[in-house]
Amino acid sequence: MFEELDVFAVVVEQSSINKASKLLNLSQPALSRKIAKLEDEFGVQLFNRRGKRLELTSIGQLAYTYALEQRQQQLKFLQTLAHYRVEDQITINLGASLTTLQTTLPPLVNAFMVKHPSAEIKLITGKTHEIVSSVRDKRVDVGIVASSINQPGLHCVPLFDDHLELVLPSSHPLAESGDVGIEQLQGLPMIIFSTGTWYRKLTDDLFHRWGIMPDIRMEIDSFEAIVRLIPTCKAAALLPKSYLRPQLLSDNGLVDIHIPALIETRRTTSLIFGDPSELSNAATFWIAETEKLFRQLDEDRQQTT
Repeated sequence: MFEELDVFAVVVEQSSINKASKLLNLSQPALSRKIAKLEDEFGVQLFNRRGKRLELTSIGQLAYTYALEQRQQQLKFLQTLAHYRVEDQITINLGASLTTLQTTLPPLVNAFMVKHPSAEIKLITGKTHEIVSSVRDKRVDVGIVASSINQPGLHCVPLFDDHLELVLPSSHPLAESGDVGIEQLQGLPMIIFSTGTWYRKLTDDLFHRWGIMPDIRMEIDSFEAIVRLIPTCKAAALLPKSYLRPQLLSDNGLVDIHIPALIETRRTTSLIFGDPSELSNAATFWIAETEKLFRQLDEDRQQTT
């Protein structure tokens, strides 16, 4: 019936069987049979035939409106179908360190999926050195790690710089202080990252360099768990600034404190991948989209500062 509806709409728009038959590349008898078949299926007369002139009946006008709606639905469906046929080819094998998984990757994947809803993303997680090995051994197409990588055979594209900030319950005495120094971490009850994580190495190096010995209450490798436990334990934590969204801090009753010495913990989150000539089209596409997104974010930050 849908084919006959489309033919019927063309006849209405051309106001002539003769003109419609030429446009549709159908003989006039074949075209007339399709119209007759549609009238039989509907059980009504769609045209009043006055010699060679056709006039729509009142039900014919309703049928024409319905035919236009079906034409639009069919066009929309075919466009969606074509979109999915292209998108089905986009399959990305990603590697991400655990810390990157919790900070950088969620907004990146969300932005990518908004543009490419049928893309398939397969994720492998691990420590930074494990992700580097996965990229080098071609177990993943692209890696995202919270550091700069300089190894033969690997390309490293910096995305953004980040550093640690002191996070406290809003009721903590230091939260009201206008000037907090690194020395005030001495003996401070803290929740820190688990041994073996990149951020743990970063904080251990910081404490060693400044001769700081905090009062370590817990060791956890989950950003979310640390954030939720800071108020409960009345402790502090050092967390990356990129993770500390205002809404996150507000919802958990926390504040972030900038300590100038923590600039020493600056690190660069980077994309890493192998020989570009050996990458799939999907991987090349992901890399280009990611670079574009972070360039735009950087431009937006510069305009607001």
